[in-house]
Amino acid sequence: MNQNLWGPSNPHPLSKTKTELIWEGKYDEYGNRREIKLPSTPYPLQKIETIDEPHDRIKADRVVQDEIFDETKFHEGHHHDSFRNMLIWGDNKLILHSLLDKYRGKIDLVYIDPPFDVGADFTMEVQLGDEKDSVMKEQSLMEAVAYRDTWGKGTDSYLQMMYERLGLIRELLSDSGSIFVHTDWRVNSMIRLMLDEVMGNENFGNQIEWRRGRAVTHTTSNQFVRMHDSILYYHKTSSSIFERALKPYSDSTLKLYSNEDDKGRYRLQELRDYSKSNIEKFIEEGKIELRNGTKYLKQYLSDKEGVAIDDIWEDIGSVAYDFRNESVSYPTQKPEALISRIIKATTSEKSIVADFFCGSGTTLAVAEKLGRRWIGADLGRFSIHTTRKRMLQVQRELHLSGKPYRSFDVYNLGRYERQWWQKERLHGADTEHRATVMKFYKATELVNPPSSLLHGKKGGALIHIDEIDGMFTGEELVNVAKAASMAGAKEVHILAWEFEMELTTRKQAIEAEHNVQIKLFYIPREIMESNRTECQFFEAGYLKANVLKGKDGKLDVALESFIPSLAEAPEKEISALRERSVKSPFDFIDFWAVDFEYSKDKPFEHHWQDFRIKKKRTLATKTDIGWKYHDSGKHEICVKVIDVFGVDTTIVMPVEV
Repeated sequence: MNQNLWGPSNPHPLSKTKTELIWEGKYDEYGNRREIKLPSTPYPLQKIETIDEPHDRIKADRVVQDEIFDETKFHEGHHHDSFRNMLIWGDNKLILHSLLDKYRGKIDLVYIDPPFDVGADFTMEVQLGDEKDSVMKEQSLMEAVAYRDTWGKGTDSYLQMMYERLGLIRELLSDSGSIFVHTDWRVNSMIRLMLDEVMGNENFGNQIEWRRGRAVTHTTSNQFVRMHDSILYYHKTSSSIFERALKPYSDSTLKLYSNEDDKGRYRLQELRDYSKSNIEKFIEEGKIELRNGTKYLKQYLSDKEGVAIDDIWEDIGSVAYDFRNESVSYPTQKPEALISRIIKATTSEKSIVADFFCGSGTTLAVAEKLGRRWIGADLGRFSIHTTRKRMLQVQRELHLSGKPYRSFDVYNLGRYERQWWQKERLHGADTEHRATVMKFYKATELVNPPSSLLHGKKGGALIHIDEIDGMFTGEELVNVAKAASMAGAKEVHILAWEFEMELTTRKQAIEAEHNVQIKLFYIPREIMESNRTECQFFEAGYLKANVLKGKDGKLDVALESFIPSLAEAPEKEISALRERSVKSPFDFIDFWAVDFEYSKDKPFEHHWQDFRIKKKRTLATKTDIGWKYHDSGKHEICVKVIDVFGVDTTIVMPVEV
C-alpha cells in the first residue's frame, strides 16, 4: 500500500495505538481482540465433601442423646452468617466463570501466586508411613501447569492464560477490593503491563519487593544473586480498603528511646522549625525538656505504634529457612506472615479472601486464622489434598484455643472440565473421545465389535471406554463383563473417568459369575493437554474395611486392607513402590475419613478422620467415635482413603441397626 495515503486526514492505525502488551493469540488475523472461550452457561460446582470438624464428636454424642446438633446455627452464632468456605478442584478459568453468578463484585481480596513460566520441573518429597522414608513425587502434567511452562506456544500461551484469568478476577472483585499477583523476574514486567490494561494503571498501588531468601557467600554465575520476588498490588477502585500497615521498631531504634518518666520511654529532639502554637501545645502537654539551656521535644515511644511499612519487605524470610515449622513440603509455599500482612492491610473481618492458585493453602489458612471468609481453587489433585489437611489442622488448633472457625466444603469441576475439553478439542463427539483414549492406551479399535459395550482390544483383553461425562456403575460392570464373556474373552479392561464408590469390592463376585478377569483403569486427566503424546494408565485402588459393633450399639470402622492405585506415583519407582504396597499397604495412606450417614444424594460428610502431618506420622487404622444411629434400620457407611499422592479410593458398606 502506498504510504503517501497516510496523513493528518487519514492517520496510520498504529499512530493511535495505546501502550499495551502484545502476544501471539491476543488478536486474530484481522486485528480483532479474541474473545475468551467460555461455556455459554456457567457450569455448576459439584459439592463432594462437607467438613465441620472438630464438632463431629459433639454431633455424634448429641445424636445419642436424641438431640439434633444444627451445624448451620452453630456457625451462624459465631460468625453472624451462614457462609461456608469453599475449596474447589478444577480449571480455575472455568471455576472463575462459575463463581461470577453468585460472587460478582463481592470478593474483597484476591492473592494469587500463579506459575512463573519457569520452564523447569518441580518435584516434591512425599513421606511414606510412620518412618522417615520418602519418595520424590513428580508433577502430573495437569499439576505441572501450575509450576512450569507447559503451554503449547510457550510464553505467548502463558500470557494468554494469565490474561483470561485476570479479566475474570476483576469481575469478582468488589469496588473496595484489591488484587495481589506474586511474580518473579521472569514475568513481572509483562504481568505489570497486563495488569495496567486489565485493572487500569490509575489503580496501581505498589510493586512490592519481597526478599525471599538469605544471602549466599559465593556464586559462580555472571550476575548478582537474585534474592527477591515482586508482588504487584492493584485496587479495583479508589475506594478500596487499605489499613495503614505498621511493623515493630527495630532494636536499634528502640535503643534511641533511652529516657523514661511517668509517661513512658522517650527520646529528645531539638525543637527546630515548630510553630509557636505547636510549641505552646507541647509545653501544655509537658513534652518540653530543658537541657544545658536548650529546649528539646520529648518524643514518646507510645506516640507511634510502629514504623510504616514501605514496599521493600526484608523482614519476612522464606519457609525453607525462617519458617520451617510451617512447611508442608510443598514447592513454592509462602510464609504465613507474608500473606497475613496483605490480608490485614486490605480486608475487614467480613471480607471474602480468594486464591485461585491456592497450592498448599497458605492464603486460606491465614484467612481462617484472621476470621475472614475464603474461597480457594487449584488444578492439582495433590494441592487440594494438601490444603484439605492443612485447613482441618487449622480448625483443630482454633478449636483447642477456644477460637471460632468456619466449616468448609470441597467442590469438584472435573466432569464439566471434561465436557468443555470434549467440546473444544474433540468437537463433542463420543467416538472421537473413545478414539483419543484408545490411542493413549495403545489399544486397537474393534472393526466389528460383538457388542456396543466393547470398543477395542489390547493383547488378549477386550476394552470398554466409558462416556466422558458419566460415572461407571456396578450395573454397567455386570453388563460389560457379560458381553466380554459372551465374546469369549478371558479378560476385560474398563477405562473410565470415575468409578462408583463400592465398585472395587463388587468386582471379585462379578468376575466369578461371568468367568472373566476385570481390570479397572482411570483415564488420566493428562490426555486433555493439547501437547501431550503419551501417558500411563493405572488401576483403581482397592480398599476393604470392617464395621465394628459394640455391646452398647455404638459403631466404629476398622481398615482391613488397601491397595493404592499408584496413578500419581513417579514412573521410575513404580516397581519398588508396587512391591512395598504389597508388604506395607497402610504406609501409602495419608488421610482417611468416614461418613456414617452416607447417601448418594448428598456430599460426603466428614464424621471422623485421621491424617498424617510432618509432626505426627502415626495413623489410626480404627475410628474411635462410637457412632450410634438415631433411627433403626438400614444405613450406609462410606470410607474414603487418600494416598500419599493425593488419589482417593472409597467404598460403601451397608449396615443394619
